[in-house]
Amino acid sequence: MDITDHFSTAGGIRLAYRTCGPRDAPPLVLLHALGESAADWDAVIPAFADNWRAYALDLRGHGGSDRPGDYGLELMRSDVLGFLDALALDRVDLIGHSMGGLVAYLLAGNHPERVSRLVLEDVPAPLPRERVVPTRPDGDLPYDWDMVLAVRRQIDDPDPAWMDTLGRITAPTLVIAGGPASHIPQARVAELAQRIPNSQTMTIPAGHLVHAAEPRAFSEAVLTFLRQTKPLPSR
Repeated sequence: MDITDHFSTAGGIRLAYRTCGPRDAPPLVLLHALGESAADWDAVIPAFADNWRAYALDLRGHGGSDRPGDYGLELMRSDVLGFLDALALDRVDLIGHSMGGLVAYLLAGNHPERVSRLVLEDVPAPLPRERVVPTRPDGDLPYDWDMVLAVRRQIDDPDPAWMDTLGRITAPTLVIAGGPASHIPQARVAELAQRIPNSQTMTIPAGHLVHAAEPRAFSEAVLTFLRQTKPLPSR
């Protein structure tokens, strides 16, 4: 199944995205981690393309999307919501990895009517952590370094309201943990799942990059969840 590249504008921000699957199939949206891009999902998108129309975004400041200089996880959430509106996607299945998972649960908790089912890959509960200022890599970057600094500040010292947001998620949710090889504290991934009302958890012991390290296991887990879980009805 071919993967094709596109652009859309949401709230004045030009977003790059790629698609795979039939145009008339139910929509599945994938959100990448900090410093990644839509291409990070290429190994798993074809597995969903028989039954879904997959949309993988470059979030603002990443890949081919705009670098507006104004960054934050709530802004990324608003971008995704604007993207859904621009493409007339009413209710979607949503997958988010790491930072993309945070954006995904902010969307699912603040706009529950837009998310049918939710998959969060190795995403911790929003709890404060020791701040470490990252060092900029040398050379040109496929993302805006100012975005990295802004997002890291928010993740290190999250808004306490984000924890309450988890409790407002109505979509059936699968939380996939990366196991002991992940740098994400797995107790925090477990707490995230505990805070979401209708969630289930499974561990694929592949480290933080589950879908990249074990694409077949990841795809099978997500497909099983999507096929066995009844989606919420459309509005």
